[in-house]
Amino acid sequence: MVKSKEEIFELVKELNIKFIRLQFVDVLGISKNVTIPVQQLGKALAGELMFDGSSIEGFVRIEESDMYLRPDISTFTVFPWQTQKGVAEARLICDIYNPDGTPFAGCPRNTLRRVIDKAAALGYTMYAGPEAEFFLFQKDAHGRATTITNDRGSYFDFLPVDMGEAARRDMVLALQEMGFEIEASHHEIAPGQHEIAFKYADALTTADNIATFKLVVRTIALQHDLHATFMPKPIYGVAGSGMHTHQSLFKNGQNAFYDPESRSQLSDTARYYIGGILKHVKGFCAITNPLVNSYKRLVPGYEAPVYIAWSERNRSPLIRIPARRGESTRIEIRNPDPSCNPYLALAVTLAAGLDGIINKIEPPDPVDLNIYDLTPQERKEMGIESLPLDLGAALYELSQNEVIKETLGEHIYNRFMEAKSIEWNRYRKQVHKWELDNYLTIY
Repeated sequence: MVKSKEEIFELVKELNIKFIRLQFVDVLGISKNVTIPVQQLGKALAGELMFDGSSIEGFVRIEESDMYLRPDISTFTVFPWQTQKGVAEARLICDIYNPDGTPFAGCPRNTLRRVIDKAAALGYTMYAGPEAEFFLFQKDAHGRATTITNDRGSYFDFLPVDMGEAARRDMVLALQEMGFEIEASHHEIAPGQHEIAFKYADALTTADNIATFKLVVRTIALQHDLHATFMPKPIYGVAGSGMHTHQSLFKNGQNAFYDPESRSQLSDTARYYIGGILKHVKGFCAITNPLVNSYKRLVPGYEAPVYIAWSERNRSPLIRIPARRGESTRIEIRNPDPSCNPYLALAVTLAAGLDGIINKIEPPDPVDLNIYDLTPQERKEMGIESLPLDLGAALYELSQNEVIKETLGEHIYNRFMEAKSIEWNRYRKQVHKWELDNYLTIY
């Protein structure tokens, strides 16, 4: 990790870097960048570069458009590929600031920083590890993405069945060159579906890593003449792509979720954190699962969580507790998908967990049955509720949850709701092929 501006200048000279990409994400989690020639690096590191915020989704109105990019020097990294003309480039992830020098309320990275600071005031540091899945599809003769997979593989298959293995290998190599510690990579359950797991880190680093991971995966896929997508459910009838997120809190250098003397060796802090997640999950579901398409993954039958419960023994509930204890004690939240804004997703889940700790919210008893096998009446008797059925319902739940709204802040909440309400209404008004196939000749 780069620790000083001087070190950045030395690396730029040594590696003959010609351009620097100043990277950030918008409210919807889409990566953006401003590219500068290396001669402007000093000005950028001084936080003196401006850009037009009115051009970015959910940022500001035209009359208040000037924004400043402030690079985080610890995020400096060199892209392990070169441009078509062989030019080397590097990147810096930036925070967005107002002209008066205050943090911009619409910057998702600033939002996560606020919640991290709240956790720190309570003595906690959050660590998170994502499992981001994606599909690799072929492109047509015009270079457009299709939903035709380049293999018929399934879980843990390899060549010759897993035809995406070469692309996945190059993705791993590129990520390692950028400083990622890759723990495993493998073919997932659906044809054309893959996963690359990287080591957990503190919340801000993890969010940065997710954004970088998606950029690298899509770039390397293009080099193999493939299209990589993090769309949650691109193909009907097969498993969708999730982003199960492992989370833990540390306090005074020790895992705050671990208590060797308690039931299941889970501390009160862990239980309360789980209680907060379960209480607020309906309210933050629109953030962790932000697309119309997200809710086509969250259906029974494809290992995706639908029911609001937790367990130490099976994967059907929303929260699973992995078996390892000690410093590895953690929870696994299974509903997020990789289309989410990683900064906002980690912000709202951390805020929900902290609310559980502050207010000592006890979770219900763990459910160690396969919830998919229970009848609706049995689930009702056990008090097991479901996640929102669609984006419209999720937006309503968000509108009713003051903890999550406060976490997002007025600016991001309003811009997010506005954009997603438009998206939902456009979808809701469309006449889809399924309707024509099933109704046109009958009614």
